[in-house]
Amino acid sequence: MQMTKQSIFGRVAQLAKANINAILDSAEDPQLMLDQMVRDYTNSIAEAEQAIAQTIGNLRMLEDDYAEDKNAAVEWGRKALAASQKADELRAAGSAADGEKFDNLAKIALGKQMSAENEATSAEPNLAAQRDAVEKLKSGLQAMKDKLGELTSKRDELIARAKTAQAQSQVHDAVKSIDILDPTSEVSRFEEKIRREEAKVRGQAELAASSLDSQFESLEDLDKQAEIEARLAELKAGSGGSAAVTGAPAAPALGSGGESSGSSDY
Repeated sequence: MQMTKQSIFGRVAQLAKANINAILDSAEDPQLMLDQMVRDYTNSIAEAEQAIAQTIGNLRMLEDDYAEDKNAAVEWGRKALAASQKADELRAAGSAADGEKFDNLAKIALGKQMSAENEATSAEPNLAAQRDAVEKLKSGLQAMKDKLGELTSKRDELIARAKTAQAQSQVHDAVKSIDILDPTSEVSRFEEKIRREEAKVRGQAELAASSLDSQFESLEDLDKQAEIEARLAELKAGSGGSAAVTGAPAAPALGSGGESSGSSDY
């Protein structure tokens, strides 16, 4: 029992005094270290609780034995007194032999009383030590539970900070990849592509408009050519006196001698 108690004291003291920050500083992966420490503390607390419960049970047995010895001492003292009083009554009644007999019973009772008192007295140092040990174990166990709470809080805080840092890193990477102020960024290249498409559409529209104007000009040229062809046909089909052009004065008719008929002589 002594070895077990010393082992419990050592473990409780070691875990309760552990420097969490120093352990985390030396760890390659603090989160994994914290998870492991939480598991170790939880298991150690469970083991310590069982051992302390056994220690408390042993203490209660010692206390019961001590109380029994104290009660026995009181009871034997009462019996010794009763036997002594009876012996005195018998002697007073003239029965010395019976008085001696009860005095002997009183002596026996007193011996029992002394034995019970001695057992109680000898048990007191051990009982006090056991009580002190139990109180220290209870205090150490509470310190371990407090340390476990600290570990759990540290672990949760670390996990939250790690997730926040990861989220911030992802946001920074995303912002960096779409930085619109960077002319080499994807957004700038996409914008430039759109501008080229818009310019192409404007060029196509301008080209279409130019082609339409050309078609109307060609139509006007056709109209003019048609009119020329019509006048030429009239010219060829005319009798010579017809006007080549509508609205123009008719040319004079030529005679056989090449002179105009009815012309005056000079």
